[in-house]
Amino acid sequence: MTSELEPSEQDHTVALVEELLDELGVRKNRDLVRRLVLSALRLAGDETDRLDLKIVGTALAEMGDGFRMFAPYHDVPKLTIFGSARAAPSDQLYGLARELARKMADAGWMVVTGAGPGIMAAGNEGAGPEMAIGVNIRLPFETEPNAWIASNKKLVDMKYFFTRKLMLMKESTGFACLPGGFGTLDEAFELLTLVQTGKAEPAPIVLVDVAGGEYWRGWQRFVVEQVYGHKLADPADTNLYRITDDVGEAIEELLAFHRNYHSRRFVGDRMVIRLRHAPSEEDVARLSAEFADICSPRGIWRTEPLAAERASDDQLELPRIALEFDRAHHGRLRQLIAELNRLVPSEAPTVPPPAGETGTFTGGEGETGDGEESPEA
Repeated sequence: MTSELEPSEQDHTVALVEELLDELGVRKNRDLVRRLVLSALRLAGDETDRLDLKIVGTALAEMGDGFRMFAPYHDVPKLTIFGSARAAPSDQLYGLARELARKMADAGWMVVTGAGPGIMAAGNEGAGPEMAIGVNIRLPFETEPNAWIASNKKLVDMKYFFTRKLMLMKESTGFACLPGGFGTLDEAFELLTLVQTGKAEPAPIVLVDVAGGEYWRGWQRFVVEQVYGHKLADPADTNLYRITDDVGEAIEELLAFHRNYHSRRFVGDRMVIRLRHAPSEEDVARLSAEFADICSPRGIWRTEPLAAERASDDQLELPRIALEFDRAHHGRLRQLIAELNRLVPSEAPTVPPPAGETGTFTGGEGETGDGEESPEA
């Protein structure tokens, strides 16, 4: 079998896979399962190197383990905490992470960490056994998860960093990055890249330090001078994150994200934003003018549920606005979401993300919303 099969051979292979799926009783998401099986067979036919096959096999198995572990908690909002593995329990940073995790758990959020020592242990400790989740990495010098998560059923082990990062980001709706080394910076930059490029859903991201700390402010100076200053990124991308040394401010940023904003869905060229409270015509006109740079000339308008939304009974009770978003300026989109949230009084009770909508990989740019997937999916 090779990747350059004759049409008749391709048809025969597909027919054999269909027989296998019939025998196994696969009905749900059959098209995607078929694609998985055919992709694996194509690798075999390509005479792929054994090491490459091991990487694919291990990565697929690890993702399966992660998906199964997270599945029972899909509708529970989650905060992922990133930070140094070297912070000692006596460090001020450790105490800050523990306090943040405890208060978010008290608010009904589960707390996801990398299951290692330092800030990761602080997050698991603060969340408590019922609300803690761990995604451990097996390293030559660090193989065991921290004591706060080691015996918890909500723990999964990973060999590869890339599968671990997927699990640390895929299911969470909010993110807190505390000071750390190369691994923490890698996680922070990848998270920002995913949101900046629209490969992940908009989400609140807080960069948290101890009182008077200069870690993230020093990082910000570098980004402003060397990245924005050399026009290597859009300065509006500063809206994708918030730097703070106050746990209360960090929690407010995380919880207020869904004060009015509920979710979004793409239907063709239109991005529909579902809200908890309907904006006035005056508010919509103001926002349409203020964010004209990221819209088509049509601007922003109020809308009833579109046909694709009605067909799937998708949040039909919610008010919504729509725009033809340019899909490029996600920092400005984050500003728009902040403005929509400001339409609701700050004393209004904060609400968790909508059930079934938790996670940063829930469609977004990859879903047109009309039953078809775009090339980015």
